Amino acid sequence: MGTSARIGEPRAKDRVEPGRLAEEQAALRRVATLVASGAPSAEVFSAVAQEVAQVMHLPMVGVYRYDSDGLMTVIATWSDRPHVLQPGTRWPLDGQSMVAQVQRTGRPARVEDYTGLPGALAAGARESGLNATAGAPIIVNGSVWGAMGMSSPDGPLPEHAEDRLAAFTELVATAIANSQAHEELARLAEEQGALRRVATLVAAGAPPAEVFEAVSAEVAALLAADGSALMRYEPDGTVIAVSGWTTEGGFSNLGIRYPLEGSLSGVILETGRPGRVDHYAEVGEAPKAAREMGFRSSVGAPITVEGRLWGVLAVISKSEKPLPRDTEQRVAEFAELFATAIANSEAHQELERLADEQAALRRVATLAAQGAPPGEVFEAVSAEVAPLVGADGAGVTRYEADGTFTALGGWAASGGYSYTGRRFPLEGSVSGLVLETRCPSRIDTFEGRPGEAAAAIREMGWRSAMGAPISVEGSLWGVLVVYSKRTEPLPLDAERHLGEFTEIVATAIANAESRAELDASRARIVATADATRRRIERDLHDGAQQQLVSLALEVRAAQASAPKEMIQHHDKLSDIAEGLTTALDGLREIARGLHPAILAEGGLAPALKTLAHRSRSANGGSAA
Repeated sequence: MGTSARIGEPRAKDRVEPGRLAEEQAALRRVATLVASGAPSAEVFSAVAQEVAQVMHLPMVGVYRYDSDGLMTVIATWSDRPHVLQPGTRWPLDGQSMVAQVQRTGRPARVEDYTGLPGALAAGARESGLNATAGAPIIVNGSVWGAMGMSSPDGPLPEHAEDRLAAFTELVATAIANSQAHEELARLAEEQGALRRVATLVAAGAPPAEVFEAVSAEVAALLAADGSALMRYEPDGTVIAVSGWTTEGGFSNLGIRYPLEGSLSGVILETGRPGRVDHYAEVGEAPKAAREMGFRSSVGAPITVEGRLWGVLAVISKSEKPLPRDTEQRVAEFAELFATAIANSEAHQELERLADEQAALRRVATLAAQGAPPGEVFEAVSAEVAPLVGADGAGVTRYEADGTFTALGGWAASGGYSYTGRRFPLEGSVSGLVLETRCPSRIDTFEGRPGEAAAAIREMGWRSAMGAPISVEGSLWGVLVVYSKRTEPLPLDAERHLGEFTEIVATAIANAESRAELDASRARIVATADATRRRIERDLHDGAQQQLVSLALEVRAAQASAPKEMIQHHDKLSDIAEGLTTALDGLREIARGLHPAILAEGGLAPALKTLAHRSRSANGGSAA
């Protein structure tokens, strides 16, 4: 019997082995069918755990994923008893646990007894009443993605349990690879859709603000980030947020300039390549602002416009877990769209700005050429230049000899430019800075600034100002100033726009001064000629006329004293007297022509009437 028993024993094993193999093959077919049907990964993982547990006749089977931060995540479990390794929980890979060994070696591993072993997973196994564990790696695309493990409360585990798991881990790996491929295709489709939407917006010539807002929202949603920001580098070595988006809505740091110290923008400016900040622990205003908004990390890519580094597109995370490693590449694709949108927008805006500027310059130049009063020109220039540079007001000031300046004329968007004609000390003013530097100058905030001029500006609600010098014939005459109510400073290129208008103001001033000098010169000439005529008239009256009158009287006296018999002498003397009278009348006529008495007494109109009357009399009464 013993022999028979020994002979029969292998046959019994043979009968059991085919049954086990059939059961395993059936389980594998069911899982393979599930994988082939494209079932979600989570469903496949749960099904595999259940199938393995039933085939192996063990109380617990789990699928675990290794994460990039050194932890392990429980993906799926099946168990017939309570346990702590619930799906979604994360565990450190410490001690000599099975999953830690598989992660380190990339090969199957087992732990026969967790009693006394250190580590969180060992403690979790003991708490769940599990004493022995065996597992095999899940290899996806040549890398250890995770592990599948089975546990027993009292052991020992079946022989070759790790090898028997291998067939199931291959199916899990296939499911993961398929799922990742599907997710990648879906991600690519979503990404391409987002890129197309933004590209369409760019091609349609949408305003930059609309494009910036759309891209910010698209890129953050696509990368499952908590926010995004578009940062622009400024010439003064700072960076400013021009657009942003967060899951809560709103982006409170728009329009604020920050130093580059400790910022992602600073990292990218140094390298010219995509970069990341995994933890905002650095000092500096930008990291502080990021922490105040709850941001923990960020990834960004440079935006290059026409060969120059324009700014940065960044996505932001509030999670302790860093953003995925492929984030830089994906952000870079949107950064290229941003660059195209910015280049198109800048070109379009530049053309529009140039057209507006040239039209404004023509209007003001025409006004100046027509000889309009300087005050009218000043108001027109102020009204034209302020909107062009995005200002809320503008004005023209003139330096005075006593060290003050006078507001000669201006314009305010809200109306009521009330400072025309007022004098101010130079302290705390843009005019004072321009006088010191002889160059365009700016004041970015008047808050707390001393001086009467600064107080007047605050009364108008203006926060910042910029001015360009007005030079007339080589001398500093005054300043063209623009004012803004915004918290952000006026754009740096505003000086150039102001400079073009100051030339027209200078021309208008020079023309006005030339006309004034010409009028004064003409007045002096008229006065001199008038005085000369008066002097000639006076000289004629006091000289030649008096002499002729005296001679005529003497001739009449001689005629009267001559004897009556000297008739010829009487006649001769009478002719001489009449001739003297005629000469005197002619001389008086000449004097009256030089400066008619009626001109001095009655003015030009009566003098012209008298002249016309004389002309008719001289022509025999004809008005021809």
